[in-house]
Amino acid sequence: MSAKRFDLFSDWSWFERLWLLSFTLISVYLFFALDDTVIGLCASLTGMLCVVLVAKGKTFNYYPGIVNVVLYAFIAYGQKYYGEVMLNLLYFLPMQFIGLMMWRKNRVSDVRQNDVKVTVLSNRARIGWSSLCIAATIVYGLVLKQMGGALPFVDSLTAILSILAMIFMVKRLVEQWVVWVIIDLFTIYMWLVAFLGDGNDVSILVMWCAYLVNAVYGLRNWIKQYRLRKEEEVWVQ
Repeated sequence: MSAKRFDLFSDWSWFERLWLLSFTLISVYLFFALDDTVIGLCASLTGMLCVVLVAKGKTFNYYPGIVNVVLYAFIAYGQKYYGEVMLNLLYFLPMQFIGLMMWRKNRVSDVRQNDVKVTVLSNRARIGWSSLCIAATIVYGLVLKQMGGALPFVDSLTAILSILAMIFMVKRLVEQWVVWVIIDLFTIYMWLVAFLGDGNDVSILVMWCAYLVNAVYGLRNWIKQYRLRKEEEVWVQ
């Protein structure tokens, strides 16, 4: 493999570089200032690297993503967020490998082997997925309520949306970013509660804040990539 093909960071914009550098420095500072855990810091850094690579449509995102999923599940277990543990180990982890294989099969070109083709849902598919998500959230929320869970429908919503977002990500859909924004907002609240409770895992809270910023940027970037690809297809025709 040539050095050019493996140079994953050559096409980064100044915003992307500053974004990753800023949140990395914040995580490292808070790690020392608030005596956070090494595992928390590593989870935060690999998570931020993963999501910015996803926003750029880079197949390489799945490698730091695998590390992040395992570390995040371990930290969530310590906070007794067992739903997060199961979601990450039983769903997100295997989906990392599935996504890696599917993205490799849908590269932009042989030259741009790290870039993936992005696509969008049809209006009919959007309605179908939205209806399915609402129904699943209600059903699962009722189950959690019977189990005595706290905020059962909020818990249900984040779980269902996380599953949906990962499916959209593997399928290279622009709509994944809208779902991620919603998930990030709810999850920031969850880890804020954990941070205010015992003062630990601040790196994870920073990571999710970075995720939210990245999701907004990812939505903008993927829409741009999709439009460029459609223009290229028209030009070739």
